[in-house]
Amino acid sequence: MSGATHTSALHYFVPGPSKWPLVGAISMVFTLFGAVGTVNSTSWGLTVLLIGLAILAYVLIGWFSDVARESEGGLYGKNIDLSFRWSMSWFIFSEVMFFAAFFGALYYAREISMPWLADIDHRSVLWPDFTASWPNLGPAELVDKFQKMGPFPLPTINTLLLLTSGVTLTVAHHALIANHRGALKFWLLITILLGATFLGCQVYEYIHAYHELNLKLTSGIYGSTFFMLTGFHGFHVTVGALILFIVWLRVLKGHFTPEHHFAFEGAAWYWHFVDVVWLGLYVVVYWL
Repeated sequence: MSGATHTSALHYFVPGPSKWPLVGAISMVFTLFGAVGTVNSTSWGLTVLLIGLAILAYVLIGWFSDVARESEGGLYGKNIDLSFRWSMSWFIFSEVMFFAAFFGALYYAREISMPWLADIDHRSVLWPDFTASWPNLGPAELVDKFQKMGPFPLPTINTLLLLTSGVTLTVAHHALIANHRGALKFWLLITILLGATFLGCQVYEYIHAYHELNLKLTSGIYGSTFFMLTGFHGFHVTVGALILFIVWLRVLKGHFTPEHHFAFEGAAWYWHFVDVVWLGLYVVVYWL
């Protein structure tokens, strides 16, 4: 990168001034205002949102391209590698807390609020016919009737897909360490395809939920927690698959060595985190 300097005493690469943080901030302004306008059905909302997303894509492609060039140019030493590892670790920790909030909301609604509302004193005063069953149609059955999404067959199939993708990604990682480039390309591509198949099954599951089970985001606390948890997880799978696809493209270009491949490792950490979250979802949302 032009203007880049290297602090030899610390052996830590310091990049020069970059436009990407500023352009990224501009993209966020357009995206957020566009999203607000879109959900409020304004005439300008969708246009502004698309402009924001286009700028965001430009930022991500440009910024990560710079990082890849710096990495392949030999500018990153052990200290940079350590910084990347700590940064990715804290990022994944923040994601753990993000999902913990939604799991906590589900636990509170099902295990604390439901028994409290069914207590005889509240029931006799507020909702005489209320029963503490999960899922619930609400007091006086204000929520339209719906069916609960069970674990068979799609959620179980998706569980097998994600678990298998974790195995294929590990095989790809070992192939990279052993410098078996052909096996690396193959197993990494299989991992990406398994992730895409998972997303396809989830789309079909949502269509089934809306049209055959009448299960929607408005279906009380059950519908809200179901779609928030599974929807945000699906978003993370999408992001993870995109990251792995970019890593795969870099592999095709000859990037990474057995000793220097944190971009691959960081993507693998994220993907395994997504796998673990799904296991929690599979048990708590679909079985319990």
